[in-house]
Amino acid sequence: MKKRIMVVFLTILCIAALALVLNGCKSSKSEELTVLFVPGVADPFYFTMERGVKEAAEKYGINLMIAEYPKSWGPEAQVPILEAAAAKGEIDLIITAPTSSDALIAPLKKFYDKGIEIITVDTKLGDGDYSKDSNYSFPLSFIGTDNKAGGVLIAKELGKMLGEKGKVYCMNTNPDTSSVVERGEGFKEGVDQLPNVELVGMDYCLDVQQKAQALTLAALQKDPEIGGIFGVNVFSAQGSYQAVVNAGLTGAVKIASWDATQTLIEALKKGEVDLVLAQKPAEMGFLAVEWGYKYLTNKTKVPKHISTGFEVFTQDNVNNPDMQQYIYQ
Repeated sequence: MKKRIMVVFLTILCIAALALVLNGCKSSKSEELTVLFVPGVADPFYFTMERGVKEAAEKYGINLMIAEYPKSWGPEAQVPILEAAAAKGEIDLIITAPTSSDALIAPLKKFYDKGIEIITVDTKLGDGDYSKDSNYSFPLSFIGTDNKAGGVLIAKELGKMLGEKGKVYCMNTNPDTSSVVERGEGFKEGVDQLPNVELVGMDYCLDVQQKAQALTLAALQKDPEIGGIFGVNVFSAQGSYQAVVNAGLTGAVKIASWDATQTLIEALKKGEVDLVLAQKPAEMGFLAVEWGYKYLTNKTKVPKHISTGFEVFTQDNVNNPDMQQYIYQ
């Protein structure tokens, strides 16, 4: 009888010890997590986002993989890089900026179906509403700027610069990328609220700075009354402001730019640009890793949309020490 009790007691001890071991393994799961970051294109915005991704990965003890940076914007450049990077190891989470609202659905869904979680940053799949059931609602979250609100704000600021009257032009980038589409929509919506301001055109440079410069110059030649220009991202903004400088119209044509690259901030200081809207890419990257970690380790519910806000640089605040953190590195 005593022997049987002893066997039972030892069995219970073994079960308890095994439970402790398993719990220990579970608590250290974060050390085994692997996150893959796939940027949209090689530019200062995504380099700055990478900084935030690395900071969070270090904080939470996560194995981080950084994919090759695409040299051009678009699914034809991004998808092969995504697939090659994901094939290199066991991936728990992919953080990426889809370069097409539609064309990236199937490639990302393929990885999701294999058990890999997805978080989109800066750009999104479909209309970005992952809370409703659809073929693109599988990502954990979209983390990025309220692009439409930013577009409306820039329209109002350009309107003020023009004395609430005149003609404006928009240098856009890609008609199938959620972020810039919304910026253009917001800009148009903001202009529509200004009865004496007219939007005379919106062109697409396809993320090629030289094309943005050429298209802007053509627009200025076609309509010399254009008094304000909105460049919706790094390449369109840098190309459009350079066209104005080359045409000798600095000051006469007001420039509102999206994305606080060092190039655009220097142009603002020189008076060649009048306003620069800064997103918060490092914060986007950090939050994507942080929320992914919380979900993968504790199944914490992740908000389907996390807005990171923006800051606005003008000649009045560009040298303010508090604003320097928002310049892309």
